[in-house]
Parts: sequence; structure tokens; C-alpha cells
Amino acid sequence: MIIPHWPAPATVRAASTTRSGGISRAPWDSFNLAAHVDDDALAVIENRKRLRRLLNLPGDPLWLSQVHGTRTVNAAAAVESLPAADASFSLVTGQVCAVLTADCLPVLFCDRAGTRVAAAHAGWRGLAAGMLEATVDALEIAPDCLLAWLGPAIGANAFEVGEDVRDAFVSRHALSARAFVPRQQGCWLADLYALARIRLQAAGVTAVYGGGMCTFSDQRRFYSYRRDGQTGRMASLIWLS
Repeated sequence: MIIPHWPAPATVRAASTTRSGGISRAPWDSFNLAAHVDDDALAVIENRKRLRRLLNLPGDPLWLSQVHGTRTVNAAAAVESLPAADASFSLVTGQVCAVLTADCLPVLFCDRAGTRVAAAHAGWRGLAAGMLEATVDALEIAPDCLLAWLGPAIGANAFEVGEDVRDAFVSRHALSARAFVPRQQGCWLADLYALARIRLQAAGVTAVYGGGMCTFSDQRRFYSYRRDGQTGRMASLIWLS
């Protein structure tokens, strides 16, 4: 487990898993927590049971059907078992918010008073479209009262993108140009962590922690869809205790 290093209140619990500690076989080895990647269903069920025991979770997380959009749902009020959304939030104790990733950026939020939490899945499409801003809005509190933690994602030296991806960010926020380094004609290296910080700061969230990990280059610890194609997913979770 990766435990966020951030000044969150004692009522806030959070963690991000690695690929180790489960029973899934290759290419999902071993702690795959996603049910949509063709892994053995019984292995996923057992891995999720282990997750709950390892973290002493107060209940099952609200798993999402992530669609690379900007929809945010109230985890405590969700009527669907697998809502189509890319973030969830909670203002009550015991409700676990979670997102699954394998290169995309997981972002966890809490407020300084420890009264609300959220988990957001920010692939480049969702990040460019305003996923993080939508999550901040859903929490209905002054952005400068929030803390954000950036979990494991593909690093700036491995995330090669085309001109269309750069344009999707720069056309919405000119400062985003700082997060792209030219590689060859029409290709850029994109820094998801820098892009997230730029967007969060613009939204008024200045207390941002985490970052610096690379799912692509650290094969021992992390799944990476871009590196392996068929692979598992890690979970980033947060809840109020």
C-alpha cells in the first residue's frame, strides 16, 4: 500500500494500492481490483476481500464505471451499483470513495476540517475537460479549504502524446503549455502531474501533495496499460472514519 503523505485530518483515511498482494495470475498479477479487464472473476472478488481486510474498510467501496468524463456522484446517495462517473465524494463517515487506474491519474481530496472527501479519476481526456474542477465544485466548500493528493500515474518521461492532446489542454488553459516538452515533429512528452497542479491551482486548490511516481517505468510496483496493454488496475481510496 501507498499511504498519502499529506497533512490530512485524523478523521480522513486514504491509501493507494500497488500490484502486489493478491492472487490474480499474469498478466493481471497479482492484486488486480478491476472487474472489467477479463481477469478471473473469483480472483477479483478475493482481491477485493483482501483490500477490505488490509485497510480495515468500514464497507465496500463504491466502484465506478469510469468513462473519462467529468461526472461526479455522491457515493452515499448513489442508487446505481456501478454508476457511470469518474469521481465520487462523501460527507458521511464509513462511505469509501474509490477510483481504478493503470496510468491515468488518481486524485484524492479532503477538506482541512475532515468533513468531506472525494476520489477522482483523471485520464488526459477527463483532466482536459475539467474533471478536477468538477470534483472541487461537487464538494461545495471554498477551494482553499481543500487538500489534494496525486497518486501513481504515468510519468512525464514516458507519456508521449500527439498535437491533439496538447491542444486539448492549451486551448482551455494557456499555462498548460509548460507541461509539454517537444519530442519530435507532432509528438510531445506530457506531464500529467504538472497539468493537474496547474488546473487545481486555477480552481483555487493550492495545497497539493503527492506526484513523482511513474506507473510505466516501475513495473514491479504498478500496472501500466500503455506498457502492457492487457493488465490489472490499482485502486486509490479515501473515506471518513
